[in-house]
Amino acid sequence: MVATDLDGTLLTSDGTVSPRTRKALQAAQAAGAEIVFVTARAPRGVRDIAEQAGVTGTAICSNGAIVYDLATDEITASAPLDRVAARQVGSALAAALPGVGLAVETGRAVLTERGYTRRVSHDLAYYREVGSVFDEDEPIVKLLALSSAHTADEMVTAVLATVEGLAEVTHSGVPGLLEISAPGVTKAGTLARLCGERGVTAGEVVAFGDMPNDLAVLAYAGAGYAMANAHHLVLAAIERRTSSNDEDGVAAVLEDLYG
Repeated sequence: MVATDLDGTLLTSDGTVSPRTRKALQAAQAAGAEIVFVTARAPRGVRDIAEQAGVTGTAICSNGAIVYDLATDEITASAPLDRVAARQVGSALAAALPGVGLAVETGRAVLTERGYTRRVSHDLAYYREVGSVFDEDEPIVKLLALSSAHTADEMVTAVLATVEGLAEVTHSGVPGLLEISAPGVTKAGTLARLCGERGVTAGEVVAFGDMPNDLAVLAYAGAGYAMANAHHLVLAAIERRTSSNDEDGVAAVLEDLYG
């Protein structure tokens, strides 16, 4: 299995799949490898990329909270955050990070409070502003917290101890944005379950990533590669390296393995 993150990893900085990367993915698939995207993106942000890459099958989305069938556009499994726990986490965030803006990824849409000002251009149709994200009858696949006054690393430090046991806290490189999931929900945990269903061992997994939410995946895989452009925590923890996303780092490794 080839398990790869998307932004900052498989995709170039303009958000596309390069011809070289597409060719390398096709060669890996022809050799019998299953390609699995393991991403913080919601399902709607994955299908077009899969088409660019020529990849079909299963994607792990929303930092492990969703398993998604690319062919049928079906969410086949999800693990949302409990609403009571989410409220507790929201209170902790407000206390530790005054002025923080909150939003919720439901798997199909994004619910935003007034203070959550981030918008992704290709996702505009999916945003809906609400009074409180905790009063809506929608699954909380991911709780998103935005601060213009802090880096994501500072935000993690500020809230991690307070929410321990209530939720998983990570980030994927967006400035001032935390991504919060149900306890035990991680990219790596969902990947491990998927591998178990497939009869694939960790030693048979090649993985690629660049951000703290990829660390456990890279550690789980028999061969986990940090991109040259990776976050400093990833570069410090992962020995295997490949070139940057803009230098087709994923393709370079796959060409050696399957070329």
